[in-house]
Amino acid sequence: MDLSNSSPVITDPVAISQPLLGGLPSNLMQFSVMPGGYSGSGLNASVSRLKIEEVLVSGLLDAMKSSSPRRRLNLAFGQDNSSDEDPAYSAWMAKCPSALASFKQIVASAQGKKIAVFLDYDGTLSPIVDDPDKAVMSPVMRAAVRNVAKYFPTAIVSGRSRNKVFEFVKLKELYYAGSHGMDIMASSANYENNSEKSKQANLFQPAREFLPMIDEVTKSLLQVVSGIEGATVENNKFCVSVHYRNVAEKDWKLVAGLVNEVLEAFPRLKVTNGRMVRAL
Repeated sequence: MDLSNSSPVITDPVAISQPLLGGLPSNLMQFSVMPGGYSGSGLNASVSRLKIEEVLVSGLLDAMKSSSPRRRLNLAFGQDNSSDEDPAYSAWMAKCPSALASFKQIVASAQGKKIAVFLDYDGTLSPIVDDPDKAVMSPVMRAAVRNVAKYFPTAIVSGRSRNKVFEFVKLKELYYAGSHGMDIMASSANYENNSEKSKQANLFQPAREFLPMIDEVTKSLLQVVSGIEGATVENNKFCVSVHYRNVAEKDWKLVAGLVNEVLEAFPRLKVTNGRMVRAL
C-alpha cells in the first residue's frame, strides 16, 4: 500500500495479458502509466502468453470460489439447522469464525477495555440477497444497532458506497465507512446544523483524486460484462464491484478473465474477493 503521496491505493503491478475481447477503449489508458513499466526478462521464453493468461485466470477463478462459499441454508437468518453444508463453507468458517459463537471469549477479553463496535452490512445487518439493492435492514435489527450505539461507539464498514449504506441503515448516531474505508464520515447526531459544510468537515476521503479513474473503471466493466447473463456492476464511489451471484458457474472463468483484463489498464488498482463479488 503506497502512502507516500497521501494515496492509500494499492500499487502492486498487475500481469499483462492479451485482451479476451479485443482492446479496451483508448481513453481508458490515460490512467495506466506507471514509472519503470514492466519487464518480461524473468519469464521463460518458451512459456506462451496464452499459458500465462490461463494461469492468471485460473488463479482468479480459484479465489472466487474459495471466497464465495455456497451454503445450502442460511442459518444466520433463522432457517433450519442442517449438517448438509458445502465443505468450502466449513473451511471458510474455520478461517473466519462467527463472533456469535465466540461471544463469551470476546466479552472476557474486553474486560477493562474501551470497546468500539464495527459491523459489516451485507450478511450481518441484512440477509444476503440476489439483488444487492434489496438488502433491506429489518426494523428489529435497526433497533438493536441503535441500542448498541447508546453504549459503544458504533461504525458500519462496507464495500458499498457510504451514502448507499446510510440509506439502508438511517441511523445518524453511527460512524459510516464506505468503499472499504476509503470514504468515512463521523457520527452526525451531534452536528450543530445539518449543512453541507458541517458534513464535509467530518469526511475522510484520502483517495478523492482517484474518483475519475473509478468512473472509467465502471464504464469499462459495464461494457465487458454486458453479454454475461446475471453479471452486474455496482459503482461504490471509491471502488467498483462486479457481482456474479446470479451468473452460471460455467461463466465464472469468463468473468474472472474480463475483470483481469480491465485491471491491466489500471495497474494502480487491486482486485479483492467477497461473497460472490469481485471489487476493484
